[in-house]
Amino acid sequence: MNRQTGEMLKVILRKRRAYNCIECGKCSSVCPIGILNGRYYPRIILRKAVHENPDVMHDGLLWSCLNCGLCDQVCELDVRFYEFIKDLRAECRNQGIEEIVPPHGGGLHAWMGLMASPELKQNRLDWITDELKYREKGDVLYFVGCLPYYDRFFDSLAADVLNIARSTVKILNTLGIEPAVMDNERCCGHDFLWGGNIEDFKRLAEININAIRNTGAKTVVTACAECYHTLKKDYPEHVGKLDAEVLHLSQYLAGNVSDLSLNDGEKRISFQDPCRLGRLSGIYEEPREIIAAIKGAELCEMKRNRANAVCCGTSGWLSCGTYSKQIQTARLKEAKKTGAEMLVTSCPKCQIHFKCALSDEKTEPEARIEIQDLATLVAECMQ
Repeated sequence: MNRQTGEMLKVILRKRRAYNCIECGKCSSVCPIGILNGRYYPRIILRKAVHENPDVMHDGLLWSCLNCGLCDQVCELDVRFYEFIKDLRAECRNQGIEEIVPPHGGGLHAWMGLMASPELKQNRLDWITDELKYREKGDVLYFVGCLPYYDRFFDSLAADVLNIARSTVKILNTLGIEPAVMDNERCCGHDFLWGGNIEDFKRLAEININAIRNTGAKTVVTACAECYHTLKKDYPEHVGKLDAEVLHLSQYLAGNVSDLSLNDGEKRISFQDPCRLGRLSGIYEEPREIIAAIKGAELCEMKRNRANAVCCGTSGWLSCGTYSKQIQTARLKEAKKTGAEMLVTSCPKCQIHFKCALSDEKTEPEARIEIQDLATLVAECMQ
């Protein structure tokens, strides 16, 4: 490891408080990947980095981390391991070290790269049907995210993620709001940031910040947990703060849910806390308040919920293999064991990953449960 790399590594270690680590192993005991893969220990990766072992830069396991934040939850010494991994990945990319081949042939990263071009012109509004009302500019902006792309890419899963977008606009319309929707909106850049591609992340962020500013929006609403965290937390840290308040749809609805008449005809529901909305943003109660406001709905909590919730098994489209499927299947079983008929989440990727697991004919009956997004559930329950 050259001197420059060693100094950069020390900066990352100090920034993420890695020198606090005493190798107690608590992080390894809760890590979804570490529990399944005996070779993956967060503390071992930290040890290599602290002792400037060059192998840490070439360890393929570096890309296995789900950045879910469970390790943070149990660390009593405030080591920020999942953010350490994010920074270390960025340094690896700076040096041209990438020990990973993304799933789906890298297609998802390819389209995000295309969206980072300022000259790109898209047709992003085909999903809006005649009964939905929207504007080009307005006080409330709906940030759609990559739903139009996911809808086509994962068509074989019947994920129907564009229904999340239509449901969000329908809900806002019911509340008397015609949201602004951008016809050339870009990916928020979440996956680039957590995959270490800081350059393209900043390009996307700058394009989006300028586009949002041009709509005159005072409030930005998104139904995607990752878009929320990226716009709310990551843009200010890396590029610049938006001139608008950023709210996840669950936050926005929690303050307006009394204006909606919701009835679902008696259904038992379990809720999946997305990592970016829950542990990384601290939003736990708002989605539950909305479910509680649905007449006839019963919330069936999984044992591991809120800050202790287990993620959906894949992050940033960086890996998706045997361990991911085991995590997903175990979580689906946990949800069904509560007696719930439906697992609701508020992140499109959670829905895609769980439905992907259910698409496998080998998935056991104990793991088979209906998957739905919070936005589509609310839209269906409106009278």
